[in-house]
Formats: sequence, C-alpha cells, structure tokens
Amino acid sequence: MAMTRRTAGEYLLEKGLVTQEQLEDARRVQQSTGKDLIQILIDQAVVSERDAYEAKAFELGMPFVDLDRVQPEPSAINVVKEHIAKRYNVIPVKKDGNILYLAMADPNNVMAIDDVRVNSRCTVRQVIAAPGAIEDAIRKAYGGSATDGAPAAGGGESAAPVRAQDLRGSVMTDIAAYSARGDAEEDEKAVLREAEEGPIVRVANTIIQQAIQERASDIHVEPQIRNLRIRYRIDGVLHEALSLPKYVQAPLISRYKIMAEMNIAEKRLPQDGRIPIRYQNKDYDLRVSSIPTPHGEKIVMRILDKTSVLLGLNKLGFTPETQARLEELVIQPQGMVLSTGPTGSGKTTTQYSVLHKLNSVEKNILTIEDPIEYQLPGIAQVQVNRKAGLTFASALRAFLRQDPDIIMVGEMRDLETAEIAIEAALTGHLVLSTLHTNDAPSAVIRMVDMGVEPYLIAATVTGVMAQRLARRVCQHCKEPREIPAADLRAFGFQIEDPDQMVTIWEGVGCDHCRGRGFAGRVGIYELMVVNAEIAELIVRRAPLSDIKEAAKANGMKELREDGLIKVLEGVTTPDEVRRVVFTAGFY
Repeated sequence: MAMTRRTAGEYLLEKGLVTQEQLEDARRVQQSTGKDLIQILIDQAVVSERDAYEAKAFELGMPFVDLDRVQPEPSAINVVKEHIAKRYNVIPVKKDGNILYLAMADPNNVMAIDDVRVNSRCTVRQVIAAPGAIEDAIRKAYGGSATDGAPAAGGGESAAPVRAQDLRGSVMTDIAAYSARGDAEEDEKAVLREAEEGPIVRVANTIIQQAIQERASDIHVEPQIRNLRIRYRIDGVLHEALSLPKYVQAPLISRYKIMAEMNIAEKRLPQDGRIPIRYQNKDYDLRVSSIPTPHGEKIVMRILDKTSVLLGLNKLGFTPETQARLEELVIQPQGMVLSTGPTGSGKTTTQYSVLHKLNSVEKNILTIEDPIEYQLPGIAQVQVNRKAGLTFASALRAFLRQDPDIIMVGEMRDLETAEIAIEAALTGHLVLSTLHTNDAPSAVIRMVDMGVEPYLIAATVTGVMAQRLARRVCQHCKEPREIPAADLRAFGFQIEDPDQMVTIWEGVGCDHCRGRGFAGRVGIYELMVVNAEIAELIVRRAPLSDIKEAAKANGMKELREDGLIKVLEGVTTPDEVRRVVFTAGFY
C-alpha cells in the first residue's frame, strides 16, 4: 500500500520547529493570500530559511543541500558561467560525468534549468537549497556580489533587477554570438537545433524577463518583411521594445513554440499553448497564441501574474460611494450582477476581486471560465472544454446540482447560457457574469437581443457595472497644469465662469515610468443598480435613453463623470479618459 507523502508543514511540526497554532495561522494567511506556505513561515520569522527549504525538499521528495557545510566542486562551477548563476540564483554543486547537480530554491524553474543545460551541455539534476545560502555560495565561488548582473528568475527577491536598456544590450550580445555562426539554415531540423542553442535560449528568456520588469501585459513577436519586431503592451498601449534581425525569426519563434509545447512543424494553422514560469519569487503564466502571416508566424504571449488578481475592491479605483453600492449588491443571497465593457477593460479582475471578498468557509463558490486565468484558493473553478462537450451551458446545469451559493460565469455568449444563469439567480443563487456592451444600461438591450424575456431580466438582474481602464499618471514625476474649464465640458463639468481655469496633473517622464508619464492603470466605472422603476421600464421594453435617465436619477454616475472625478483628483488625464471612454456617437 502506497504511503501518503507528508507536507512541508507536517515535517516542520514533526521536527518541533513550528507549533500547531503557528502552522494553522500560516495556513489561514495562505488561504487568503495564495502565497506559498513556506514563504509565509519565513516572513513571519517562525522558521529559518534553511529549515523551511529543507522541509520543502522533503515535501517534493528531492535532495536538500546545506551550502553552509557543502562546498561546490570546482569542476561543476567551471561549466556554468557566472552571469547565468547570478541571473537565476542557482549554483552547481557537483559534476558526475555528464550529470550536473544544480542547487536552486525553485526546482520547477524551467527557464533556469534550460539555460544551464544548454550552456553546460550536461543533464541537470535539481537539488534544493536556501536562496540566501545560494547567494553566499555564488559570491564565494565566482567573487563579487551575488546580486550583480541579470535578475534571478525564480531565485531570491534580493536579486537586483536589471534596467531595460541593460537587457536590450544583453539581447544584442547574444544575437551577435548567434550571427557569428554564419547564415541561418532553412532546414526544419537545423532550425529546431538552433532553437535549443544557448544564444537563442537566452534571447527568448531575456525578452520575457524584460516584459515582466516593465509590467507588460502582452508580448508581441511580429515578423516583418526585413526584421522581427518585438512589442510590449504596457498599461494598455503597445510600445516597440526591440527590432531583431530577420535571421533570428525562425529559431526564436520555434523556441517559444517549444516552451509552450506547441507543434513546431505546423505553421499554417493557429495554435495555443502556455508557458508557466517563476521570476523573482513570483509565479507567472504565459498564454501563447500563434497565427500564420505572410512574413511568418506571429506570436502573442499574454502575461498573467497569479498574485495580481488578489486585490481588494478598494484598490481598483472605485469611489467610496460606488464601492459601497457594489458591496451591497454582492452580499445579497440571490440575483445577478453583470460586468460589461470591451476586451481588456478589467472585467475579470473586478469579478475575481468580488469573489475574493466573498470567499469563506461558509460559501460554496463555483466558476466556469474560458480559460481559467487565475486560480483562487478555496474556489472550485472549471474550464470550458468544447471538444469534450463541456460548455458554459452544460457546466451551469451541473453546477445547479452542486449545492452552490455563488456562481461565476466567465461570459454570457448565447441564449442557452443566459437562460440557465437566470434560472440559477431565480432559485436562490448569486450569479456573477460578463457581457460585451458599451455602458451599463445597454446590457439590458443586449440580453433582450439574445432572446431573454424582459420580465426575467427585471426579476434577476440586480446591478450592472460598466468599466474601462485608463493609465495612471506617474506619481513620481507628476506636475500640475492649468487648463480652461471649458475643455472639460464634455465630461459633464459644470462651468461657473467662462474664464475659469482648472488644475490637472500630468507626468513629465522619469526612470520609474520609463519616460512615459504613466505607471499602472485605474478603473473608470458606471454602476447601474436596478430598482423598481428600472425593472418596470425593462418589462415595458422602454428605449435605452429612458433606462439611462432612470438609472442616473437612481444615483448612477456615467463613465465620463467617473473619469472626470479621477482627472480632478490627479489620478489620470483628460486625454486618457477620452481615449478609453468616448466613442463616436456615444457621448
């Protein structure tokens, strides 16, 4: 009979290094934050870093090496370059023939293992060591500071981040090393072989690391006629990061397809994949998509920070009044609360933040998503699988037999899904979902267009939240500027004097924002709470303008009005609000 492996927490408890109370307290923190239990115990100063990582090694069934007592062998040190050890905060401790034993804090850091394997030309075997001890060992083995050079991907957080321009320089150095090998070969096997070689591996990894450092949400690898363009989407806007030689295109794109476990040989059809990575002690999930273009395959990688979604509602940019009304809606035992807006407007983050607030032992929360973007502890999340027949509608039917309290539907795309969601809301469940509409009142018209009966909408929908994401003015370099109040008339600003001036804030550019004047994003919201008057208008199929007027009379602030509040508070700029809120014929 197989024995169940004990967890790191149970190991520490058995060794007498933690008490039951300390362990339970750490587990409560883990449930609410999603952080690693071992890191929580270290942060709380309950156990030493060495003991914590020894327990982690025990849990994973992997060897632990105490670098305070074991000195790395020179033969092992010689096959791994200093900048690679410092970049990933890893150190080779022993070389046995073609097998290299690599000490690392995160044995699942595939980027580190891959880079060391390619450069050392050895088979890598992971052993676990404490990150602080690894830094000290690097300093002793190579000399200098263990935090010099490139950032540690998956190592300790003490590793100093490298500036973007240094990373660009690193990329071009590797490109030069690659080009020195001669013209790139066109043969399929040759391209695949080149994709596994050191310079291309480092270029691929560095592009990802740079994107994470610059807080990018997407990486675009775009074949052009004469070059390969790399762009990052930062705070919702694309910026060109690099322009690489054309001969790098085939091996680099193949490298990303290998990392994402996609079919290298298939270049005519779109493909999807994912790359899980750990960088500076944080887990990221890269959703990879490839499409064929006339100049080669274009790759887009969506970067998902698994910790960024665990935000409180008070960090999303709600005004106190709007947040209070939203919280009142979501604590109701039944009904439907919808989030609306275009793709990339932050609907998923808002929904997850609501779920995070509602999550408790007393609540059974189920979600159906396509795909699951973030994993929330304590919540049962199901991913759509159309090939297997698992759709939004079929999952919702199953959910109703799972005794749920709260159900989240990633998106209501068709009548069947909408009808089952409405049935759930009518039978005593709180349902959260999203729609693609321009504003909150339009959600009602969209559901009627889908074929939902108006009386069912009036009976179930309790609130609709429309939203957009605008770039935040950089708080490190913002400066005041006077503008005529008339410039804000389109936002609903009430002008008292024709010559009135208003103070707004704009970023002038600094190192923190990379000279852009913006850093981060803030939500702009429009919350329509459905009262008896609005419900009656819905049943009567009243025009959209009537529903909007009733919603405003009930306290709804339009998107432009919420944007104006954030402009006057110095959070964003008028141009940003115009960019994300105003559409032709909308205002």
